[in-house]
Amino acid sequence: MTPQADFMVIAPILPGREAELRSLLLTMNRFPGTADPNNPIVPFGQFDTLHFARFVILNDSTLADLEAYGAAFPNAPVYLAFLGDCDGSAEGLLADFAFRAAAGLRQIFAHCEGFDPNGDLLQWMLSHSVKSAAVYVNWIGRTVRQIREEAALHEALTTYLAALSIDDPPQQLRNELRRAVREGGPVLTPPAPTPLAWQVRRLLSFAAAGAAAFVLLLPVLLLSLESALLVYGLIGALVLLALAAFLVQLRRHETTDPVILTPPTDAHLTELGAIQDYDVTNQYSAFGSVKPGLFRRRTTIVVLWLIKLATPILYPRGGLARVKTIHFARWVFFDDKRRVFFASNYDGSAESYMDDFVNKVFFGLNLVFSNGVAYPRTDFLLCGGASREQEFKNFQRRHALPTEVWHKAYPGLTLFDIDRNARIREGLQQDSMTDAEIRQWLSEI
Repeated sequence: MTPQADFMVIAPILPGREAELRSLLLTMNRFPGTADPNNPIVPFGQFDTLHFARFVILNDSTLADLEAYGAAFPNAPVYLAFLGDCDGSAEGLLADFAFRAAAGLRQIFAHCEGFDPNGDLLQWMLSHSVKSAAVYVNWIGRTVRQIREEAALHEALTTYLAALSIDDPPQQLRNELRRAVREGGPVLTPPAPTPLAWQVRRLLSFAAAGAAAFVLLLPVLLLSLESALLVYGLIGALVLLALAAFLVQLRRHETTDPVILTPPTDAHLTELGAIQDYDVTNQYSAFGSVKPGLFRRRTTIVVLWLIKLATPILYPRGGLARVKTIHFARWVFFDDKRRVFFASNYDGSAESYMDDFVNKVFFGLNLVFSNGVAYPRTDFLLCGGASREQEFKNFQRRHALPTEVWHKAYPGLTLFDIDRNARIREGLQQDSMTDAEIRQWLSEI
């Protein structure tokens, strides 16, 4: 299995160069906001391990909202961000970019502070790389190559099946299709071995969880039942005291935070809509401030840390809770954790994307985003908030950014298509199937 990685290179844009940079980035597109994979500046289509990539200018138009808190962020940097999701090593992919797209990347980064056009491009990108606070991968280990090969398999099987008689016995049909693939392709690459370093990190994470569980069990192992119950009672009391103190602070903030109900402008909505729906998948980029004060900042840090730990364990194979449309997502801290950037790649329209979350997991939206300035008022972190649907949609649209350049390695394929194609491959390679299983498999084709 080849696990996925993410990269993000950021740098402040030189004063007065933002418009020029944006004009340059837009020349890379085939459609508004959607890259030509063979564009001469950064030919994304040449990088076989790259799932998604984007260039986006992080110019936060909501900074004035901080005034409601008696705070300000004067001279906040406007950043250029270059980010992507890939198979294998992110550092290896950046090295490949530096080798094969050096001229175009130098042309882009020349608009950024501290860039030396004659310097070491890879070293500069690595030194300006930031780590995500949390990431989500829809299916860990599913590579670009696998997705493309399984799509080609589905297309080939559709052609092969059209030449056969559907009235033939199921076993005969399947044997004919397997023979056709053996003789006419496409070739399916076996999964690569899982990198040792990734296995070690995963084992260490499980070991850490096991060690924590062992520590919790120590009173039972070392003490009498009565003493162990006393220790657990004290631990429980301390946890309840800490939780009570947190909830008191939380409610104080929730009931006194300013309510900001500013709607997005028509011009901003038009700008966002202009780059949507050129594929079955869309991108979302958002940028905004964390509510001032240590309490909100620390709460955000803890929440994103928990997401970072939990998502690979709870959702390694498709679906974030009940939401099945997200390919990749990430949260990244900026400016000493004063601001947060969020990016995702999802199937369907922007409206259906938001409705999916509001209707199915609004409490999750509250948990993750309610520490942001202008978020609708929540009750005990989980309630309210996004359930105030119009207020929430105004919040997310105001913080959404028009992504200048966005690349997808497998246009036209949704996660539904990708999952179906994987099942078709599994059925083809399975040693034996019943007639009922074959009929189900044929219906997928």
